[in-house]
Amino acid sequence: MPETAAAAKPARVNLRTPDVMAAVQAQVETHYRSEVVEKLRLSGGTLTYDGVTVRLAKQFGFCYGVERAIDLAYAAAKVFTNRRLFILGEIIHNPEVNEQIAALGIKNLLGQDKEAEVRDLTAEDVVIVPAFGTDVATLGRIKERGCQIVDTTCGDVMSVWKRVRQNASDDLTSIIHGKASHEETKATASRAVVEGRGNYLIVLTLAETDYVCEYIRRGGDRQAFLDKFRGAYSEGFDPERHLRRVGVANQTTMMRGETEEVQRRIAAAVRDRDGTERARETFRFFDTICGATQERQDALKEMLAAPMDLLLVIGGYNSSNTSHLAEMGEAKLPTYFIRNASRLESPERIVHYDQHARHEVTTEGWLPARPLIVGLTAGASCPNNLIEETILRLYALHGVSAERLVGAPAR
Repeated sequence: MPETAAAAKPARVNLRTPDVMAAVQAQVETHYRSEVVEKLRLSGGTLTYDGVTVRLAKQFGFCYGVERAIDLAYAAAKVFTNRRLFILGEIIHNPEVNEQIAALGIKNLLGQDKEAEVRDLTAEDVVIVPAFGTDVATLGRIKERGCQIVDTTCGDVMSVWKRVRQNASDDLTSIIHGKASHEETKATASRAVVEGRGNYLIVLTLAETDYVCEYIRRGGDRQAFLDKFRGAYSEGFDPERHLRRVGVANQTTMMRGETEEVQRRIAAAVRDRDGTERARETFRFFDTICGATQERQDALKEMLAAPMDLLLVIGGYNSSNTSHLAEMGEAKLPTYFIRNASRLESPERIVHYDQHARHEVTTEGWLPARPLIVGLTAGASCPNNLIEETILRLYALHGVSAERLVGAPAR
């Protein structure tokens, strides 16, 4: 079938029937459930045994959006048994979960260049859109092939899309606080331009925000601006014209405080240029930080107020919400961002992710002597079984077996 040929719209299929979801839940529990974590949660999040105390943040791990995405992927594998199944990249940012998805027979549709390879898709194929969503162009190409689409996009992400589409309809430029290379931000940016209206500019840091604010207030070198933000703005973007009316949006997994500061600084710049009354028409802001992201940040902030010797943060290294938890910990105490329990190699040696170097590093002498208090949290894409394995490994490094630990009372 030629790539430009439009196929008939596929029939709607309900994946969430009671029998399918019952089977899905049983399978998901087998893969990701943890008795140790459930025990810890019910007992207030603290376990002390043999001189080692583990404190688990009150909010951690899988959020509703992640659980829904995984459930729908598992359901698709059960319902579409005689059809090819594909997914647009990763279902979530966790390597172990993505390996489980691949084991279900769901193939990654993205090539090495991160572009969707849709040429060979047919109307008989099933394509899963991950929790981050996908960009408008890619989705359109898949629809042209007539594929059955299973959309697991998180509701919080779609709320941001609604806001930037409104900005575009009102001919405002969306300034998006996020990572330009992140799938969610790419998907959001694609919806900030609607039928030739609207533009977008992506900023990551407060330093970049200040650069934009200076341009809003005083103008500047147009080409220097475009060179600085190359790859992070819409086609035809002109800072002279497209910073006249702006609306701030965000990648849902950013730090709330930082997004609010981005918003505050841009609002102040617009007021300085236009005056307070005029700024009501030329600046717009909506709070679109993911609730689960904020809950995990708030829970960690609370836990960091208590004395601890170190913090372990568990999750995928490309997980935005997990990386921000690690940033919070690093500002307070020794913090190790690990993919899983295997990175706790010995009491002397830990392998962890350095966000500044963007690769794993090794730290020697990381584990203090007992008595010891270890804080533990995990991003919204981290399953409970990986948290359990980390807890068991931590105690194993002190000679406490899993059998002894499971029988120990949490407190």
